[in-house]
Amino acid sequence: PNMFVKVLTGIVATAAVADAFAPAGLGLRPSGPRAEVSAVSSLTMAGTMEKPESMTRPEVYGLDQNKNGGVWVPQRARPRRNRKNEGVRAMTRENEVKPANFIYPLFVHTKDQNEDIESMPGCQRHTVDSVLTEVGEAVAEGVSNVIIFPKIPDDVKTNAADECYNPEGLVPEVVSKIKDKYGMQVNVWTDVALDPYSDQGHDGMVSSDRRGDGGCGRIMNDETVEQLCRQVVAQARAGADTVAPSDMMDGRIGAIRDALDSEGFTDVSIVAYTAKYASAFYGPFRDALDSAPRETSTAPRNKKTYQMDPANSREALIEAHLDSAEGADMLMVKPGMPYLDIIKLLKDNTNLPISAYHVSGEYAMLKAAAERGWIDEKEVTLETLLCFKRAGADAILTYSAKQAARWLNEA
Repeated sequence: PNMFVKVLTGIVATAAVADAFAPAGLGLRPSGPRAEVSAVSSLTMAGTMEKPESMTRPEVYGLDQNKNGGVWVPQRARPRRNRKNEGVRAMTRENEVKPANFIYPLFVHTKDQNEDIESMPGCQRHTVDSVLTEVGEAVAEGVSNVIIFPKIPDDVKTNAADECYNPEGLVPEVVSKIKDKYGMQVNVWTDVALDPYSDQGHDGMVSSDRRGDGGCGRIMNDETVEQLCRQVVAQARAGADTVAPSDMMDGRIGAIRDALDSEGFTDVSIVAYTAKYASAFYGPFRDALDSAPRETSTAPRNKKTYQMDPANSREALIEAHLDSAEGADMLMVKPGMPYLDIIKLLKDNTNLPISAYHVSGEYAMLKAAAERGWIDEKEVTLETLLCFKRAGADAILTYSAKQAARWLNEA
């Protein structure tokens, strides 16, 4: 009993101290009897029928009445005040996505007419002339960066992928014509990898032995880097402003930087695919370019020996520090939405700009849901792109670039 009295006395004393030091007007519980009528009963709420006379709303514990008799949650800090109207929201908005943030990927082939890409609604394999038109439309919407992905005929594909540095090849032709027509209105990026040109469907050359993963051939790192150096020089000679190595070979950024500089192309930028994961989200892209690993060859059935394990995040820091030291000008994370944590990780731990690749699988899922009426395509697309910015991306490679820019400009 004595212990109970002591505890009860302590509780009463604590309450008394709290009331004594409470700021004036804070309105802790009134000392007198509570009003029988709830403050909420005096409100008129939109879309709500009047409360029947016979209905009594139960008292809600912990709430008080203000001096006007209205219900009061005694909280000074109310974050909603900074969200109360568009003027305030716009003033305090932390991130904004603009057409200038976008890189527009364009597929091109050697045929004389465009082809729809079934798994990527709204995307096509363009003719060279159609690419020029598409670039012009993007530039008109404020998109000043495009990247070219080629669909190469099978009859010129080889394991060594020598077509990748053919000065008369498809990519040099397209790059040259874009620069001739639009000049500095647009920065032309080129993909750097062997898979579009490979009869093995890999980003690198495949060894003839079976000493690789799963008893398959090995992806030959240094020999591939040598080919990539030839590829970027051919692209730079055609007028490429930026080369984007997506191959994930070790040491390729430094070798490419040296190859470009030795030829006088010190102004050509390198965007390194730094954290490119061995993801299942690339399927539609591989359909578009026919660049998936060949099941009929001795090559590995997947790209896991050079692309990163989706389970890993700290490994991205190793790649980022290497690419930065070797001369990269920007670092890319691929895929985008499932890897926002990696975008944030690189943004917080490097001083280089970060780009995010909103990949084909992400794009296709969004399109499929929109076609079924399950989501609002415009709102979800723009929210997705804003999420990349919020995570730390300075640039966003997205198949929605032209359409998203148009929506932003209309707004």
